Amino acid sequence: MKPKPILLVSHCMLNTAAKVRYPGSTRRPPDEAPRLTFLQYALEQGIQLIQLPCPEFTLYGPSRWGHTREQFDNPFFRAHCRRLLEPVVRQLQAYLDPREGMYYRVLGVVGIEGSPSCGVSRTCSGPWGGELSGRGDLFEAVGQVHSTPGMGVLMEELSELLAQAGIDLPMVGLDSRDIQPLYDLLNGTQEGRQS
Repeated sequence: MKPKPILLVSHCMLNTAAKVRYPGSTRRPPDEAPRLTFLQYALEQGIQLIQLPCPEFTLYGPSRWGHTREQFDNPFFRAHCRRLLEPVVRQLQAYLDPREGMYYRVLGVVGIEGSPSCGVSRTCSGPWGGELSGRGDLFEAVGQVHSTPGMGVLMEELSELLAQAGIDLPMVGLDSRDIQPLYDLLNGTQEGRQS
């Protein structure tokens, strides 16, 4: 019997309604076509998907503003991420139990590059925060928000919880410029970023 492959994916890989809205925009996000192509391939390969929770949506809802990593890098948001992730780690422990080894194989984690929560190698950074109406430099501040090397806060917390549980899984982020690492993860030819 061949073990069922299991993959953890960021929430918005399966539910893009959880993403920050861009009112009035008619263009598709740059990662939409690669996301759909990857998901179709994963499903055709019989890969089971575990959807990670979205801490941004569960804390701020659908009408939230976009955030940066710096805003989420605080003890309150990190505690929220941990509360959401602890049941996921317990689920992984059940799948990875040696008695279950012949039935399941956990491949890794897929994040979303550039996300302040789910970035694996890149996150969103900038001097963002405070009262919007009082900022005379609002457009300048928005212009300073950028993609930078680093992990999003949710992925950092997941990495730490996995390490505490003795679970070592590769992590790869969906990057619209290069999705080959995702296929390499599924095919076992790349280890991604280790947790």
